[in-house]
Amino acid sequence: MSAPLRLGIAGLGTVGIGVVKIIQSHADLLAARCGRPVQITAVCARDRHRNRDADLSGYAWADSATDLARRDDVDVFVELIGGEEGVARDATLIALESGKDVVTANKAMLAMHGQALAERAEELGRALRFEAAVAGGIPVIKTLTESLAGNSIRRVMGVMNGTCNYILTRMQSAGLPYDTVFEEARQLGYLEADPTLDVGGIDASHKLAILAAIAFGTRPAFDGVEIEGIERVSIDDINRAADMGYRIKLLGVAQMTARGLEQRMSPCLVPCDSPLGQLEGGTNMVVIEGDAVGQLVLRGPGAGEGPTASAVLSDIVEIARGVRLPVFGQPATGLQSAHPARTAVPAAYYLRLTLADKPGALAKVATVLGDAGISIDRMRQYCHSSGDAPVLIVTHKTTPDAIDFAIAALPRTGVIVGEPVELRIEEV
Repeated sequence: MSAPLRLGIAGLGTVGIGVVKIIQSHADLLAARCGRPVQITAVCARDRHRNRDADLSGYAWADSATDLARRDDVDVFVELIGGEEGVARDATLIALESGKDVVTANKAMLAMHGQALAERAEELGRALRFEAAVAGGIPVIKTLTESLAGNSIRRVMGVMNGTCNYILTRMQSAGLPYDTVFEEARQLGYLEADPTLDVGGIDASHKLAILAAIAFGTRPAFDGVEIEGIERVSIDDINRAADMGYRIKLLGVAQMTARGLEQRMSPCLVPCDSPLGQLEGGTNMVVIEGDAVGQLVLRGPGAGEGPTASAVLSDIVEIARGVRLPVFGQPATGLQSAHPARTAVPAAYYLRLTLADKPGALAKVATVLGDAGISIDRMRQYCHSSGDAPVLIVTHKTTPDAIDFAIAALPRTGVIVGEPVELRIEEV
């Protein structure tokens, strides 16, 4: 059997300890599948003395991630620190420069600096792998770079933040308002230290930028993602969308058009009976559409110790087997800088309006929509006792520009109470 593959693990949080546990419990299985032993030689973390529910006594401790990245007894640097800047990025570059392969779960670093890191890794002949950076245990990176290499990808979309999906499905199942479920998620430890990374759509947008780069042969372009979080989704929207046969999801969509690369992360309505509409709790789902394969639906746990550590191990195993692929599926120097484009693809829209209880109010709304070239597919008016009339409208397909025109014009009618709510209805 060949010489062991020696790992240095930087970061011993949930995922790092998960990796340690898998290597310790499946040592023989990994050796058989890799053709060589996989061993941890050194680790580092901010606190050496914290109880981590794992035996770390057999490993050397490095004083810092950058020291670990330079060690001669490490072949693969496993970066599980997180953060787009600082020590994670510095240590990754040092590891590559020191002749080591790198496995990371750091979606922010890759979304922001993936191009430079990929070019340097490929220039040095080193592997930079990141299956765990997107959708936890779902093998979406390998699906795009390997299994679908013969396809021209038409569209990638999905639910890629389990916390947001938990909040939205919990709101619906329990009939609870957003603020209550947000606090519940915080108490359960589901939210990042900065919760806007989750509910603001930033975490999921990092992942979307990575998937779009692989799918369309472009440089990662996080700055080109249109981002809207779930903060303005109300329990009324949840319930009334359900009345019309839809569920609300924080949905990422990327597609290449003649106008450029469209990348958007926003709350959308999807049909209740669609795969995305049936997605519950913290589960993730990625839908990929290729010209040859058609539509693939990948579903699984998007976070957690076991699923994310499993994804990290999949990269380690490929390195142990000697697999060498370009970081984003094709040479980094050949990736194009895509022109960011706001979506112009027509879609139906959900509109929730509160009308003053005045004669002719609905006619004024219909006139505004007609002037914008928007026709009504379905409309529902709810019972009211306060003098205001809640109205729900589902439009026929129209353009985002037409919706923007209508939303801007509606308050000028004098019959709108509060702000109109519009959500795109995505075909899946």
